[in-house]
Amino acid sequence: MKITTWNINSVRLRLPMVLEVLKTLQTDVLCLQETKTQDEFFPHEALADAGWGHIAFRGEKSYNGVAIISRLPIETQHHKLWAGKDDCRHICARINGVDIHDFYIPAGGDIADRNENPKFGHKIDFVDEMRDWFAANPPRSSVLVGDLNIAPLAEDVWSTRQLRKVVSHTDIEREKLTSAIHDGGWVDAVRNFYGPDEVLYSWWSYRARDWQASNRGRRLDHIWVSADLKNKVRHVDIMAEARGFEKPSDHVPMTIELAD
Repeated sequence: MKITTWNINSVRLRLPMVLEVLKTLQTDVLCLQETKTQDEFFPHEALADAGWGHIAFRGEKSYNGVAIISRLPIETQHHKLWAGKDDCRHICARINGVDIHDFYIPAGGDIADRNENPKFGHKIDFVDEMRDWFAANPPRSSVLVGDLNIAPLAEDVWSTRQLRKVVSHTDIEREKLTSAIHDGGWVDAVRNFYGPDEVLYSWWSYRARDWQASNRGRRLDHIWVSADLKNKVRHVDIMAEARGFEKPSDHVPMTIELAD
């Protein structure tokens, strides 16, 4: 089974890109973040017509929103509220016997101090709650994907020295996400597949005049698997060329292939 995750930054605006990526990758499941649309406007008919007719989604106007789009039947679905807010940042669907959690963790604002910046506090609380919930409910036959808005390793950013005080790569965020992986019973499938030394990015800022030439990326998007699925990971791919699409998302699709 192939599972792809992508922060699409508006599913309605970029629906043609979604359909093209589905066609190109021939993925079984596509998990989206920042769909930015209310449920009644979600483009499920166009996706169903393309062959991906099993869809779970939670959205709100202009912000956040997550969706799981599948060509395989969705057996069950649910969601949880995290850090005390109902802001459409999580959905889970069981597909082919695998629980797929789709997360969009808060970006956290620009100041890495919860006293000065409540958005940063919300982000830290969210990650802590994820860690504690999965530690109490150990994942099995599970995959966690999404835009987690943290690049935990030096090899996940273009310059760890210059970004150490920048939200997404601060010491506390890196520590919290690493703890969420280990204490929550997860394996970082992308890093495990490529190894510790490979430089990996999934996001390039819109601010860059030439994203490819400057290549100042970060790995903000993640795919984790439960320990029992670690040895079933056949392949991982990051579709960096999607950043060069016309009017692209600043994130690119990331795909994992699991053996049956």
